[in-house]
Amino acid sequence: MKASILIVDDEKDTRELMARALGADYRVTTAPDAEQAIKALEADPSIALMLSDVRMPGANGIQLLRAAKKMRPNLACILLTAFGSVELAVEAMKDGADDFLTKPVDLDQLDLRVAKALKTRALEEEVVSLRSELDVKQGLADITGTSEAMQTVFRLIRQAAPSPATVLIEGPSGTGKELVAHALHALSPRANGPFVAVECAALNGNLLESELFGHEKGAFTDAVAKRIGRFEAANGGTIFLDEISEIPPSTQVKLLRVLETRSFERLGSSETIKTDIRIVAACNRDLAQLVREGKFREDLYFRLAVIDIRLPALRERKGDIPLLVARFLAEFSSANGNRVTGITPAAMKLLESYDWPGNVRELRNAVERMVVLSPGGQLDVGDVPDFSRAPSVSPALQVVPAGTLEETEKARILAALEQARGNRSLAAKSLGISRRTLYRKIDEYAKEGIRT
Repeated sequence: MKASILIVDDEKDTRELMARALGADYRVTTAPDAEQAIKALEADPSIALMLSDVRMPGANGIQLLRAAKKMRPNLACILLTAFGSVELAVEAMKDGADDFLTKPVDLDQLDLRVAKALKTRALEEEVVSLRSELDVKQGLADITGTSEAMQTVFRLIRQAAPSPATVLIEGPSGTGKELVAHALHALSPRANGPFVAVECAALNGNLLESELFGHEKGAFTDAVAKRIGRFEAANGGTIFLDEISEIPPSTQVKLLRVLETRSFERLGSSETIKTDIRIVAACNRDLAQLVREGKFREDLYFRLAVIDIRLPALRERKGDIPLLVARFLAEFSSANGNRVTGITPAAMKLLESYDWPGNVRELRNAVERMVVLSPGGQLDVGDVPDFSRAPSVSPALQVVPAGTLEETEKARILAALEQARGNRSLAAKSLGISRRTLYRKIDEYAKEGIRT
């Protein structure tokens, strides 16, 4: 099937000339101005590339490019002008143009550039699709962050997951410990087995032991039937013990035995049951400190912390806040009828200035509240919850759209570089990423034709 192209030019002869030149290989639609071009894009979602003049009555080609990319982020765009300049080309590339040609148009060059732009976009979409599939398969799709701290977390997850070793995940509440546990399971050879989660803090000693080990009928007053415990249910898979610091000393002894022998008895039974499980535990307190205070068994701690993954508080990786906000905006905008299109720089700056003691969970809840209570359009300062407001906040340079994380990341990095006037060390620091990561991103953008 032929790819669809939209040609936008106020000069009828030029429009028709390009349409005839490209008509043999592509399905061509034409428009005389930006207004008609937007209508054409709305009417035909199959349009893959827009070829537009820059100088037109009404909205110019740069303005049309911005509006079109907001509607269709994956749309390939080539701009044409008789007044070409380096500055205009750079501006066009920063706004998402794939190429830039001067008029009068060389038809042979036009054909080559159109084919190249379409091929590049197709490859980019394939890479995004493959990356998304890989993240889903690896269980990392739900964990967001480009900061150095989160890159360390991702590296530890990938290294630890194939091993049967027990993992201890430490970090403040709301940082995503269960997401990490799911990722460890999804990346492991046990991915097709069960993932069983236990909230240790929600159960007292007797109930917790019954949950973990199961019980026989009559083992205690309310044991009216035999029950399989979580360790038995997790056989062949992973068991996740959340808030492990809350288990009482008597249960700590029994858990230590499970870690050492992978065996246990149901309550009320003397039969020893073997289980093939991988244990992942989590704690929002300093478990080593609890050991020093005599509140947690040292031998159990060392058994649990064979591999220790520490999740940073959100205040320690504020450079990830725009990515998280973009993700949550997309999620909740979709759930609420796509009423919200993005967030203003001033509102984003307020969110970035707050320390978020409830971490990612608190930020997620705040964005949901903002979306639900907003009348639509872009979220602004007035939509930001009062608790996260801070004085003397200067607005950032870029609006973060409710689009893909890759687009948000690119906009954020370009804005930081511009704000730092090209000082890459300052830009990396403001983004919360390493200089090495920033240089890698700049190299990627250079290959796309974007100057930084």
